[in-house]
Amino acid sequence: VGKSYGDKTIVRNFTGTILRGDKVGLIGPNGAGKTTLLKMILGELAPDEGTIRQGANLQVAYFDQMRHAVNLDATLEDFISPGSEWIEIGNQRKHVKSYLSDFLFSPARAHSPVRSLSGGERNRLLLARLFARPANVLVLDEPTNDLDIDTLDLLEELLENYEGTVFLVSHDRTFLDNVVTSTIAFEGNGLWREYEGGVQDWLLQSKRSRALQASSTSPVRTGKENSDENVAQRLPNKPELLLKKKRSYKEQRELDQLPASIAALEKEQQELQSTLADGSLYSTDPARAAVLTARASVIEDELMGALERWTALSD
Repeated sequence: VGKSYGDKTIVRNFTGTILRGDKVGLIGPNGAGKTTLLKMILGELAPDEGTIRQGANLQVAYFDQMRHAVNLDATLEDFISPGSEWIEIGNQRKHVKSYLSDFLFSPARAHSPVRSLSGGERNRLLLARLFARPANVLVLDEPTNDLDIDTLDLLEELLENYEGTVFLVSHDRTFLDNVVTSTIAFEGNGLWREYEGGVQDWLLQSKRSRALQASSTSPVRTGKENSDENVAQRLPNKPELLLKKKRSYKEQRELDQLPASIAALEKEQQELQSTLADGSLYSTDPARAAVLTARASVIEDELMGALERWTALSD
């Protein structure tokens, strides 16, 4: 499928198959077109080229939309199951207090108002509501933002056990590697490609793919050097042994430094998420909260850029 806005191509010749139970991560810099591609996959936006075939009876729930629809005066119990003490989870009927305890809320807090929760606790409550929805497709846009460690671990466990299909838009490399079964990655100029596994798998597979493409486009010599024996010697079977472009000293030094840079960015990202998970920060020091939120957005782009640069230099 393809999609363009004016002269800008957002999606070019994307093809893929997504099955029930798949956990799909979408990665790319801000503005690359992740939302556009996702809306086309879900049938919310028509492609300019190609067709999309969907399964029957799709029921989609969005985590991001729930963040903007919180009734602060509702009790936790009413927020999860309005007007009833019982809730249907899959084919199981469960008391709402028992269900809330699965999300680390004690029974005593079931009658507390939502406004009494910290930022991290509110996100945990939103996750409880999300997984209580009768949906077979979940869409989570940057779900790890403002989550504390306990909630993040809980989310990973919930997604691993979820029987439906999940779409995750995230810059959190560790989270994606722990959860997704496949990755749709932006590769520039409107090109998106689906890979098996998480971010690390994408990096390795895209590196191997480019190496194979480089070998297939290398010039073929004539005469004696074009014998089967010499061709076999020039093109070893192992992808990692294929002919590589020689790096400059500056490029090699950059490549050597990138793993530490990526680790530092990921550490700072986790620290920011932990700090922003404290809901009191927004009321006690809104200026600092704004600065940290802006920095978190910058880190997302820097991290994605570093990962893409590492892939390019590793060829």
